[in-house]
Amino acid sequence: MNIHSAEFRSPHSQAASSSSPSLLKAVPPPPRVVVESVSPEIDGGKYPIKRTVGEFVDVCAHVFADGHDELLVVLRFVAGDGDWQEVAMLSARNDEWHARFTIERLVAYRYTVVGWVDHFATWRRDLKRKSEAAVDVAEHFASGCELIKSRRQHASPDDRDAINTALRRLQSHESIDRRLSVALDEGFCALMQRCDPRDRMASYTRELVVQVDPRLAACGAWYEMFPRSAAGKPGLHGTFDDCIRRLPYVAGMEFDILYLPPIHPIGTTHRKGKNNAVECGPGEPGSPWAIGSDEGGHKAIHPALGTIAEFRKLVTAAQQHGLAIALDIAFQCSPDHPYVKEHPDWFQHRSDGSIRYAENPPKEYQDIYPFDFESKDWRALWAELKSVFEYWIGQGVTLFRVDNPHTKPFAFWEWLMAELHRDYPEVILLAEAFTRPKIMDHLARIGFSQSYTYFTWRNSKRELTEYMTELTKTEVAEYFRPNLWPNTPDILHAYLQQGGRPAFAARLVLAATLAANYGIYGPAYELADNKPLTPGSEEYLNSEKYEIRQWDIERSDSLRELIKRVNMSRRANPALQSNRGLVFHDIENDRLLCYSKATDDKDNVVLIIVNLDPFNAQSGWTALNLNALGLSPGQTYVAHDLLTGTQHVWKDERNFVEISPRRQPAHLFVIDCKGAS
Repeated sequence: MNIHSAEFRSPHSQAASSSSPSLLKAVPPPPRVVVESVSPEIDGGKYPIKRTVGEFVDVCAHVFADGHDELLVVLRFVAGDGDWQEVAMLSARNDEWHARFTIERLVAYRYTVVGWVDHFATWRRDLKRKSEAAVDVAEHFASGCELIKSRRQHASPDDRDAINTALRRLQSHESIDRRLSVALDEGFCALMQRCDPRDRMASYTRELVVQVDPRLAACGAWYEMFPRSAAGKPGLHGTFDDCIRRLPYVAGMEFDILYLPPIHPIGTTHRKGKNNAVECGPGEPGSPWAIGSDEGGHKAIHPALGTIAEFRKLVTAAQQHGLAIALDIAFQCSPDHPYVKEHPDWFQHRSDGSIRYAENPPKEYQDIYPFDFESKDWRALWAELKSVFEYWIGQGVTLFRVDNPHTKPFAFWEWLMAELHRDYPEVILLAEAFTRPKIMDHLARIGFSQSYTYFTWRNSKRELTEYMTELTKTEVAEYFRPNLWPNTPDILHAYLQQGGRPAFAARLVLAATLAANYGIYGPAYELADNKPLTPGSEEYLNSEKYEIRQWDIERSDSLRELIKRVNMSRRANPALQSNRGLVFHDIENDRLLCYSKATDDKDNVVLIIVNLDPFNAQSGWTALNLNALGLSPGQTYVAHDLLTGTQHVWKDERNFVEISPRRQPAHLFVIDCKGAS
């Protein structure tokens, strides 16, 4: 019986009635076992944890009872609407019990913990203790036989025969040692557990949920590219066919995902000009985020890019190159969007009746109308926006970068993502929200598969160490999947502006190895485009958001080869494909950051040392955590540098390193403890 059932009420409860004594006589006593503090659990089970297929869930629970009886504690889990499965939990210190299960299907999982007093295990333990102390066990054998008989009624026919055989021996005149061998046999103990009626079993108060996403949600390298700049010739607007011709270049750098900013028609009313000018000049293309014109809206394609058939051709070609296409979802409209004429009530209005354009004072976005998610017709609006996702899913797209989700109601996203995860479990949603921490955190809790982070603004050793420890070693890691971007079309950090190519190289290594998900905005990144609009600004000069750019992707100073080596290292080393094994190591220089990634079994260990100073060579002595590297004190090992191909024979925790940013920004070592033997 569950202690939380309606059949039993604590005498301390206000709901306890005067008829409690008669009620207590009518039902079995409540469970003696307490099950509490199950983890992982987010906000009392209100939100799910996140996993992908192939990952596991480590569950811990505090389970105990009065007295000294043995307990049997079980982790129960179920995939979707399937059958419940069980894993026995093992006891650790201080009444903590642990077990794990593996995610094998792309469906939501549920899990909980149950426990009960194991009377047979208690009897067996006491029998062993008494026999070892030379205490008479005759009466103990007798009580045990009665317990075994009571279990017989719950046994299968085969088990019942085995129980009868055991009972005959336990009740026989065989020697104590022979009867002990029967009672203490591990196989017989397992049989008794199978027949355990689990009377007065206690259950945890909740079933907890796992949101299961595709593997690409856990590990992927994103490359952002404006399709209209893919033509490669001055004055030409790029097409989807141009994007197809660019695929070998992107795939050649070993990226997993090609992300395209909005591909829809762009409005002309209040169109922004070069460098975000309020007025545009003749022929200027405008911002792709000013979505919608007479040619269509969120389900249409900019005619200069091509047709829907040509887009599907791009999706197929990308797949053939090992790339997935991700699209931008920006729920906002240009004044020319068909929604504005067809559903003016979906937008906010001024006192004079005109529709209010977007503002973030003192910034004004005259070319964009935000939706009013609380309009009287909100149900139709929400349904239509859901259909935008469904349309592009129908075109073969399952990855979406969602623009500014923090400016739309949480309730909308929670509803939308529940709908999408139910009907399209293969969909991955990346939240592009650079806002207050609690808002970013909440967006992850309610279902976004991945999240942008503050990595762009974390540049010192202390900042990086503290921030990545928070993201990977606290409860946050159960639901917040960080996606690290050193640059975006909106953000050119001062570190990149001032540090030039060495800074771009260092931040690439950091982003790609500190987290399993990362991305860059290219070709601006590999070509180290670092000119700001104005001093102190994070906006690019001649921003691609407002004009078509021509990129010389074959430039000799491109970081293309470094990017390829880093991404190849990610693919070859499972340790870099997860955030679980991140450990920071001491090194005697604040301009050097030293950390490692390791698989759980330490079968794959990668040690990374990055020079955070883009101007000067830096050196120092490491103080490595040998246990985190799977090494023993005094052990000699080989550090293979995946970036340079060189090898270093090291010993113990102290080793000297020197890194010149002009030559190579970092060491990316695979640790081989056998190569030096």
